[in-house]
Amino acid sequence: MAYPARDRGWGLVLELLLCFCWVSTMDAARYLGSVGSEPGVRRSLIANGLGLTPPMGWNSWNHFHCHIDENLIKQTADAMVSSGLAAVGYIYVNLDDCWGELNRDSQGNLVPRASTFPSGMKALADYVHGKGLKLGIYSDAGTQTCSKTMPGSLGHEEKDAKQFASWGIDYLKYDNCQNTGTSPKERYPKMSTALLNSGRPIFFSLCEWGQEDPATWAPSLGNSWRTTGDIGDNWNSMTSRADQNDKWASYAGPGGWNDPDMLEVGNGGMTTEEYRSHFSIWALAKAPLLIGCDIRGMSNVTFELLSNKEIIAVNQDKLGVQGKRLKKDGDLEVWGGPLSNNRVAVVLWNRGSSQARITAYWSDIGLEPSTVVKARDLWAHSTQSSVQGQLTATVDSHASKMYVLTPQ
Repeated sequence: MAYPARDRGWGLVLELLLCFCWVSTMDAARYLGSVGSEPGVRRSLIANGLGLTPPMGWNSWNHFHCHIDENLIKQTADAMVSSGLAAVGYIYVNLDDCWGELNRDSQGNLVPRASTFPSGMKALADYVHGKGLKLGIYSDAGTQTCSKTMPGSLGHEEKDAKQFASWGIDYLKYDNCQNTGTSPKERYPKMSTALLNSGRPIFFSLCEWGQEDPATWAPSLGNSWRTTGDIGDNWNSMTSRADQNDKWASYAGPGGWNDPDMLEVGNGGMTTEEYRSHFSIWALAKAPLLIGCDIRGMSNVTFELLSNKEIIAVNQDKLGVQGKRLKKDGDLEVWGGPLSNNRVAVVLWNRGSSQARITAYWSDIGLEPSTVVKARDLWAHSTQSSVQGQLTATVDSHASKMYVLTPQ
């Protein structure tokens, strides 16, 4: 690659990033190939240097939908810090749809809704940044957003990207409604380029709902891409999103991640064990961990699920290889994936209606039969030493057990 003099330092960083991701993808290929999955593919990454690990934060949509205002966002930023969520890695506070006026101003600019964001987005970004956090915003690759309450960015990509940058925005979720029937492969590159030219590093989250297999083309455009339709706060929706996302595992890695949609943990539609499974699988699959509940008044149980440092460490592991389903026996499943330092993450997941014993054999998870490991239970925070050949646990209905195996 040849870079202008002013860009040579950035160019070197990009080349190192690409090299790192190539090595990580090949590590994934070797591991996944050993358990009978498709090999990894070399990826051309967006040149913004962001997303070396999956993003962590909060998004307004799952709980609040269109009922958002600047006070809610400020209070959420406050709660992110005071609760301890920021300290374990949650840094993005992301507005979803409905933040803007119905029409652009006379200069063609997007306008924050005066009734709900009277102080404007620059002031809100300054407040969030003052808490040590980052602010995300939402737009759409169409003529209007999905709520039809504000304009989309189709045809206004350069202007909107520069406006987002001037406000201090750190993250853009870019939806797919009112899209005029044009392929996302034509619409999304324009915003990708506009963000790169905006003068500010902005995490680019593509949300075209997995319609045209974005894992195969989005890594060069953005830092994450939705592989599914919207999640709902129920067991069937959550499990189906996990399944749909799983097939694209080999395409994810540092700089670009598969996105099965935001977390529903704490919204009340699932049991604690179902939410534990939800969080475990999202973490293993290197999905963005974007909280979708009201963290201002979350229960202790919800906080304990979302703040488990050992589960988060799997999601944020520097190797950046997406774990996947490795074995299925009816409703009993073994999911797993490699971690740095020759470790392996394993989830034993019971999707059935009754308690069952689940076994992960070393041959299922890519370990040699003679390998002896320490098995760390990430939810019980306990360790079993000298485990060889297999790992077995009794797992309740809709529950899961998650482990990190470290060779001894």
